[in-house]
Amino acid sequence: MAVRAAAAPSIVVSVPDQRLALVENGVPVAQFPVSTSKYGVGDRTGSYATPLGTMEVAAKIGENAPLGSVFKSRVPTGEILSPNAPGRDPIVTRILWLRGLEACNAQAYERGIYIHGTPVENLIGRPASYGCIRMRSRDVIRLFEATPVGTKIDVVNAPLRRAIVDAFIGQRVRNGRIAAN
Repeated sequence: MAVRAAAAPSIVVSVPDQRLALVENGVPVAQFPVSTSKYGVGDRTGSYATPLGTMEVAAKIGENAPLGSVFKSRVPTGEILSPNAPGRDPIVTRILWLRGLEACNAQAYERGIYIHGTPVENLIGRPASYGCIRMRSRDVIRLFEATPVGTKIDVVNAPLRRAIVDAFIGQRVRNGRIAAN
């Protein structure tokens, strides 16, 4: 009897909904609130905007780091912050470094666009970042553990429900599972 391999997970981020879904076989298996850029969407260097389009996880940083571990230039500093620590806004807990796969997000890797934890958890659910996709520390740990390097990410300016369907159809087309009519 042949065993079918499970499809790799993918991630869909809805900018208007400020939500991220972990998707397997077209079905969301987990959803999380996020914060995208307070400067809107785009990929221009120095814009602090969140890039749209299809990207991939290029690197995973912070495996086994304690919750709240502070990172500077992708290196743990040894400092640990609790959620909503006053006056601080560093990258914490885990980093999924994104590489753009389209012209509209080609600068993402060089710009240092990540999915990462934030100690400013009270701002999750509304645009508050400087280009990255921020998550609560406990949520980014779950996502980090569920996604290998190479995981595809679609960041869209559309409602999450519609974006999940569109991403699944696009994935099936790219994989040659849907014949052109």
